[in-house]
Amino acid sequence: MSHQLRMREALELARQASKKGEVPVGAIIVRDGIVLAGAHNLREQSKDASAHAEMLAIRAACGRVGDWRLTNTTLYVTLEPCPMCAGAIVLSRISRVVYAASDPKSGAAGTLLNLLQDKRLNHQVEVVQGVLVQESVALLQSFFHERRL
Repeated sequence: MSHQLRMREALELARQASKKGEVPVGAIIVRDGIVLAGAHNLREQSKDASAHAEMLAIRAACGRVGDWRLTNTTLYVTLEPCPMCAGAIVLSRISRVVYAASDPKSGAAGTLLNLLQDKRLNHQVEVVQGVLVQESVALLQSFFHERRL
């Protein structure tokens, strides 16, 4: 499967988040062509600061495989992971992260800092950036524009 196809699935989850008044970020975790889990942001609904799409997808994928290790998986996410999510990605041993839009305010996959590829940590993650970036940026900009009206 192509990165674009999987990112379109993550973008659909992001659109679902937007409809619920959540920041439109979607994430899916794939192993061997099979989607293990998908999630979107739920911070507002759950009143939980850790309810980012990546965190929810990681929890669900771990539950599905019955292990905290998510080796040989790819996480597709519409916005560059923050430090909290990047830490969880490293700790869960995800092999690759593919993201759409960079996050200059809290991006921890190369923009503000790079936890995913820090050689001081015991696991490094392959990073692919910019997949369907225009679609993700447009969705985020539209969401925040509507919130300001």
